[in-house]
Amino acid sequence: MLAGCKDSPPSSGAGKAASAPVSVAAIQSEATGFTAGSAMSVRTVYVFFDSQCPHCAALWQAAKPLKSQAKFVWMPVRILNDSSLAQGATLLAAKDPVALMDEHETSILAKGGGISAASGIDAQKAQVTKNTEVFNRFGFASIPTIVGTHAQTGALVTKEGSLPTADLARLLGLQAPAN
Repeated sequence: MLAGCKDSPPSSGAGKAASAPVSVAAIQSEATGFTAGSAMSVRTVYVFFDSQCPHCAALWQAAKPLKSQAKFVWMPVRILNDSSLAQGATLLAAKDPVALMDEHETSILAKGGGISAASGIDAQKAQVTKNTEVFNRFGFASIPTIVGTHAQTGALVTKEGSLPTADLARLLGLQAPAN
């Protein structure tokens, strides 16, 4: 099942025609995120997410069982509202962004609004803004957006929207966890 947030403000540029082809190299060099999963993994999966998006929170949970097989780099964008910018920057500035993301996404799924924004995070806000520019340049229309390479074929994989764990594993060519 595909689910994603498409409630972007008109000025965000989300969903416009791509001005550049999707490129893992461009994401690596231009976007900023934090890593969840095996830091030494040869498989890297990039996820553009908005901190206010419940579908992004669902994908965060779905990706957890796959962390031993891939390094997931979570890159916050500001698509839905102003809280997205501040919360995304707070996650980037965190000493332990994975633990803070767990706390945040648990709150989002419980309709609690997420974490409070930190102060002194202007540099990280600029990074979230840059991530949003990269997201828009590729013409993505929905969050979360997954970008990576298939583990068996090496083909570029992109998917907009959340997926359950088994479907995410299949998309990326990873081993689905046993139930």
